[in-house]
Amino acid sequence: MDGHRASEFVVAEPVVTAVPVEGGRGAFPVRRVYCVGRNYASHAVEMGVDPGTEPPFFFCKPTDSVVSNVLDAVAVPYPPGTRDLHHEVELVVAIGKGGVNIAADDAVRHIWGYAVGIDMTRRDLQQAMRQAGKPWEIGKTFERCTPVGPIVPIGDTGELASGHIALMVNGELRQVSDLSKQIWSTREIIATLSRLFTLMPGDLIFTGTPEGVGAVVDGDLLEAKIEGLPALQVRIGPVSQGVAA
Repeated sequence: MDGHRASEFVVAEPVVTAVPVEGGRGAFPVRRVYCVGRNYASHAVEMGVDPGTEPPFFFCKPTDSVVSNVLDAVAVPYPPGTRDLHHEVELVVAIGKGGVNIAADDAVRHIWGYAVGIDMTRRDLQQAMRQAGKPWEIGKTFERCTPVGPIVPIGDTGELASGHIALMVNGELRQVSDLSKQIWSTREIIATLSRLFTLMPGDLIFTGTPEGVGAVVDGDLLEAKIEGLPALQVRIGPVSQGVAA
């Protein structure tokens, strides 16, 4: 069956994951999280891959891995099973209008807004799985691994096809680039995804990270910025009691 009444659930239903809209203008409910792999040439090179040899490829993260906080840094506990936790700053696209087989020229009409995101990655686990020819989901998925800043409506920002993107750790610049250096534009990403999946309102798309990814440790403060969007701060460490997701 496609749907059930709440009274039929045999366990408590999951809490709806949502990201705040900038300025206290409500919240954006999250349906799915899609991520684009190696979408900046320099990052592909630092991962040991020729950026000119493959079309866009995608992976997904669980919806409930998305965490956000308006007033304070988002807490991301150092996850188990890794000794090499990495940061990856990315432009996040929030889909407001669904569709399939969307033309690239029409893709902007499907965007609700934009945010700054960080794709936290257990790099050692990801690389071990890749070298073994196995899926590397365990490298990309764990609790609170997908922090996202407040979403800004596209009506406020216009289309973001260029702009400064950067990430600092404890005030030290680690990643810096420009959105214009993406191999596949946001329009192309939406068009390609919509040929593989039915995009729906509530979907988030992480559009790839530039070069400079690196390790973080307990206590580190990350600050991710994209020109025209609210900054996102993440603290590596335990979640304080009473802190919002």
